[in-house]
Amino acid sequence: MNNHDLTRRDLAVVWHPCTQMKDHEHLPMTPIRRGEGVWLEDFDGNRYLDAISSWWVNLFGHANPYINAAIRRQLDDLEHVILAGFTHEPVVRLSERLVAITPPGLSRCFYADNGSAAVEVALKMSFHYWLNRGQKDKTRFICLSNSYHGETLGALAVGDVPLYKSTYGPLLMEVMTVPGPDCFEREPGEDCEQVAERMFEAMEATLARHAHETCAVIVEPLVQCAGGMRMYHPRYLQWLREACDRYGVHLIADEIAVGFGRTGTLFACEQAGISPDFMCLSKGLTGGYLPLSVVLTHDQVYDAFYDEYTRLTAFLHSHSYTANPLACTAALATLDLFERDDVIGRNRRLAAVMAESLAPLKDHPHVADVRQHGMIAAVEMVRNKTTREPYPWQERRGLAIYRHGLKRGALLRPLGNVSYLMPPYVITEEQIRFLAQVMMEGIDLACRD
Repeated sequence: MNNHDLTRRDLAVVWHPCTQMKDHEHLPMTPIRRGEGVWLEDFDGNRYLDAISSWWVNLFGHANPYINAAIRRQLDDLEHVILAGFTHEPVVRLSERLVAITPPGLSRCFYADNGSAAVEVALKMSFHYWLNRGQKDKTRFICLSNSYHGETLGALAVGDVPLYKSTYGPLLMEVMTVPGPDCFEREPGEDCEQVAERMFEAMEATLARHAHETCAVIVEPLVQCAGGMRMYHPRYLQWLREACDRYGVHLIADEIAVGFGRTGTLFACEQAGISPDFMCLSKGLTGGYLPLSVVLTHDQVYDAFYDEYTRLTAFLHSHSYTANPLACTAALATLDLFERDDVIGRNRRLAAVMAESLAPLKDHPHVADVRQHGMIAAVEMVRNKTTREPYPWQERRGLAIYRHGLKRGALLRPLGNVSYLMPPYVITEEQIRFLAQVMMEGIDLACRD
């Protein structure tokens, strides 16, 4: 088997995600044979440093020996069982541990298969809560501009990235979109906290006008990942939590991409000192091994569904593979590694190296912004540094960085004109410096006219 043979077979039968398949007439596919630590290896022996954690899921490296061993042990006992009317030890242990480590008050765990499904659960559960409480007018949701919460119809509706959403507009529920606190949009002399304060006025006004018909506000805490790794100040979350309480509206924290240490704390909400009404987790939950997501909520929500069967208040949402024992076991092993090692402390040191390594790009004539929250760092290319005029998306400047990265042995997959690092936590300081150098080279190539 070699790269060419597997690529040929793939293109005959596979339809890849988030891909214009015609691109592969000129853009080579990269077949992967194995992974180890931060490295991926193809069938021809080439290696690629996984700078994006294989779509932000891998925390402790590919083929991690500890997680591998845990899954093997579980495989001998139980591969799967229905979770309606049945239970198993891995889901109980995982739920107990998640309740213990997430923000205070979150006491109940509802499982699904992936991040989009978790968002669907949170949206439906919030609406259903208000319905069970007799508030039938609460049917709408508020989201932030440039937000992204997944690809299923409910999750897509509460997002605001046109690339993903606009095609399916006729199928989506109407939501209220409020200008977000994106610090990239700061005015001269303004810092990120001042941007957050200024932009919160729109959220306050929207809640004051529409709270009576609003189920929940949904946000990605601190980083809007698929929206170009745009970042904002944690004070916004504090003001939002206070306002949701005042107006009687739920707060949904989508920590699918930013949870489990990505932003410098175990959960991004910790940096604001808040507890949401619903917290959606996935991606890093299993260390990048198996599909699993969870929505955590509090007893007030749980109690609104707890009643006699004939009242028809039960939450009937379900998935065939809910809380799969193998996935729960991978998640438990992932949490073990957080407990066993000082992961957050080490990440802070690695994040400092990342900041230092990317700092020279601040002076690049076609870089408008270098930003970072913990183990997420992003560099935004522009045509004009002074005016921040962007490159037209049709030019696909980021593709040049991607191609250059593969030639240099690095998996960098920019979001449009934004190149970013979001690596596994087992990366070394030397490897971070290597990735920064490859990114700089790629940006130089991409910005050539």
